Amino acid sequence: MKRLLTGNEAVAQGAYEAGVTYAAAYPGTPSTEILENIATYKEDIIAEWAPNEKVAMENAIGASIAGARALAAMKMVGVNVAADPLFSFAYAGVNGGMVLITADDPSLHSSQNEQDNRHYAKFAKIAMLEPSDSQESKDMLKAAMEISEKFDTPILFRMTTRVCHSKGLVEIGERKEASKKPYVKNLAKYDLVPAVSKKLRAELEGRLQKLAAFAEETDLNYFEWNDTQIGIISSGVAFQYAKEVFGNKASYLKLGFTYPLPAKKIKEFAAQVETLYVIEELEPYLEEQIRQLGISCIGKEKIPNMYELNPDIVAKTLLNEEKPLIQYDTSAVVNRPPVLCAGCPHRGFFYELSKKKNVVMAGDIGCYALGGAEPLNAKDMCICMGAAPSIGHGAQKIFDKFHENMRVISTIGDSTFFHTGINSIMNIAYNRSKTITVILDNRITGMTGHQDHPGTGYTLQGMPTKALAIEGVVKALGIDQVRTVNPLNLRQVRDALDWALALDEPSVIITRWPCVLKKQSPQDKEEFGSYLATCKVDTAECIGCQMCVNTGCPALRFDQETEKAAIDPVQCVGCEVCVQLCPAKAAVKVGE
Repeated sequence: MKRLLTGNEAVAQGAYEAGVTYAAAYPGTPSTEILENIATYKEDIIAEWAPNEKVAMENAIGASIAGARALAAMKMVGVNVAADPLFSFAYAGVNGGMVLITADDPSLHSSQNEQDNRHYAKFAKIAMLEPSDSQESKDMLKAAMEISEKFDTPILFRMTTRVCHSKGLVEIGERKEASKKPYVKNLAKYDLVPAVSKKLRAELEGRLQKLAAFAEETDLNYFEWNDTQIGIISSGVAFQYAKEVFGNKASYLKLGFTYPLPAKKIKEFAAQVETLYVIEELEPYLEEQIRQLGISCIGKEKIPNMYELNPDIVAKTLLNEEKPLIQYDTSAVVNRPPVLCAGCPHRGFFYELSKKKNVVMAGDIGCYALGGAEPLNAKDMCICMGAAPSIGHGAQKIFDKFHENMRVISTIGDSTFFHTGINSIMNIAYNRSKTITVILDNRITGMTGHQDHPGTGYTLQGMPTKALAIEGVVKALGIDQVRTVNPLNLRQVRDALDWALALDEPSVIITRWPCVLKKQSPQDKEEFGSYLATCKVDTAECIGCQMCVNTGCPALRFDQETEKAAIDPVQCVGCEVCVQLCPAKAAVKVGE
């Protein structure tokens, strides 16, 4: 039987068929749906959200050492967080098969950088597989588990946005149970103190030699012979683009097992073609290693090393061919940048924050990153997940040392707080700065599609669990000055900011209100009630000041001819931010 699956769904199916018993992840586009789909196999697979990627990796390592097949999934920047256990586990090796899935994001659709995680395999000295479509995503995940156990190595499984999210027909199979391997205490393998690691380092090199021999014989790397005037070496989704452009006018060496590379196979292929192209997305990962073999090839001197590749780019750069495009009136197209949703609980907070003078705002990764966009303009910087409190602390220390009249306000989400914000706030308490940290608690991991976290009270597989109270955690970290406010109440937000700015010690403000798109839990309904109303503008009273429009709410409209505001009742949820701002009292709540 065949089903139409995304690459992420296919990976989940592959995990099921391969007999995976444990899977952990932290949500992050484009990887999120892998664990969400694995979680549906409740009878066979334990699937869990971890607070961050390092923890997810460590959880999977523990499951592997205990003897079960395990995987961890994350977006590419998450591997930076998980790198510490990854590099060490590469020395130790596995018991049950263990796969780390990295979902790379060329063109930065939802990421703060464009790193190419293929380098992690080479860096950590572990085997790597790269699927090109949904069928391969399933099949290679199964192969990865077999290779992991055969060669005693964790596997880096590299996907990209287009492979993750594009759909293809996938042959569905049955689950093949992988018997749990016995756990045997083995300090010489798993107790990574220096004396042990020194011996394992040599074993790691021997393992790589065996993997290099395997790369030559595996069907994951194969020839496709056609016209030999042009030869193409490619992997991942770039192989699909190459096939689309060149078809049977070229021969191919398709690489699915991409570390270690099959040197003999590459030399054999190169010797039989006249012109050799290396077509890959982002960095010259394949190209550099091929050139190190003494093989001349054409790659990044023509193909760009930034942003997503596509067939048009391949055709233009290598064949000087351009396909005609549909022409249209670009002036008639309205730019639609991302905005906070109508009724978003972050809007009121950022509106009030934007009015503060001599304030630097350090942002973080989440929906609230949009607080820096027009018209709010309430953010100055954003570096990486969980960094805002740490960056804020460092900046505040410098402002204070040089007696500058500047205060730093760091914003971080509830899921991000549990991700890596806890350590940052602990550091603020320990090293004592008057940094203000605002935890925007919308009761869910909002940006990636509403995944639970330690503060929501539910696990990935829907089991009720202990909900950690952010206020209690913050106080336990050493912050004495803590306030919790309703972010839709502008006076509460204003008063809390004034209170924190008047302090000469660390403080935390928690804005607590659920994401407007969240499916409310019974606990949410009990605490917050339900949105049952909308707002409207009495045009007779509207003075056209546009103060409501300046909140950036997409439900608000302003008619340039009549100079009157209006509210779209379809989008409005009755948050009342505009009602509180309207000086003429023209905006009113209706439909209680």
